[in-house]
Amino acid sequence: MAPFFPLRFWLALIFTASLAFSATANLPARKLGVALYGANGHQLRPDKFNLYPQATLIGVAGIKSAVLPEGVKRYATLDEIIADPAVALVVLCSPRRADQARDAIRCLEAGKHVYAEKPSALTEVELDAILAAAQRAQREFREMAGTAFAANYAAMRQLVQDGAVGDVVQILVQKSYRYGPSRPQDEAIDGGLFLQAGIHAARLVEHVGGVRMTEAIAWETSFGKPEGERGAGKIAAAAHAPLANGGMATIIINYLNPARTPLPHGNETLRIFGTKGFIESVDGGTRTRLVTSEKVVEPLDRTPGPDYFNALVDHLITGAAMPLSVEEELHPLRILLRAKAKLRP
Repeated sequence: MAPFFPLRFWLALIFTASLAFSATANLPARKLGVALYGANGHQLRPDKFNLYPQATLIGVAGIKSAVLPEGVKRYATLDEIIADPAVALVVLCSPRRADQARDAIRCLEAGKHVYAEKPSALTEVELDAILAAAQRAQREFREMAGTAFAANYAAMRQLVQDGAVGDVVQILVQKSYRYGPSRPQDEAIDGGLFLQAGIHAARLVEHVGGVRMTEAIAWETSFGKPEGERGAGKIAAAAHAPLANGGMATIIINYLNPARTPLPHGNETLRIFGTKGFIESVDGGTRTRLVTSEKVVEPLDRTPGPDYFNALVDHLITGAAMPLSVEEELHPLRILLRAKAKLRP
């Protein structure tokens, strides 16, 4: 026979549970402590952290902002960031990209999660060392890989996934930036043209086109650089990549977008040709359209996809799935690193 409990027992139990629920409901939402290191790349802006409601900016190092938000620390070194127990996630835009893999491993081994500017490594050996360190530390390592979720590309990604162009057969990507004296001639600073610009192109192939590259055969040149300019920096590069489904991709990258043109600084083109039609974003995303035998849709929806940093913070706090797995995220870089390793200096 089940034990008998008087009514006052059940009332007391309900009252206690309601107090516990009320106390939990009134607790502030958990936030993730974040520190920013370096400004060599697309570093998050300290004055715009209201865009990341689940993150709290603890401090910065290597960022010359004249004014920081109230309460934000200014560290002298990365070591000081690593030593701060309030920091759970370090955002890396290391002063020299050639040092960033080492910086990431140091952070991971200290128990910090890492969100790194591209390219996150300059060799495949470095990339594997970072991932091994993340595995050992049971911490998350991610690259700033939100390219496919920009407004003009998010719609294309969804349409490809929905089968709007049929089976993807051929992809063309163009990345053309303006050139200037600020472009490093030492590839150790930013990774060089092929990696720092090419990574966006490679992501567009895989993360928007939805088909993996199996390899890439690449070329690069210094021909066309301003007369008298020295250094190893390249002015143009190209790659041809067979796709896992039997299709192919072509990538061209350069610093040949003329100054004072109406085109954006990044003159980008993405065209995806399939068995049912094609989809494109051209002139830096200013024109987008889907063309099939049944219809033409122009322009495409410009609703952006998820903010990649917010997605990472939510993932770390709640366990929510990221838009891309780590392996999916880093595969375009891995393909480019293999191609770069085969290029003659």
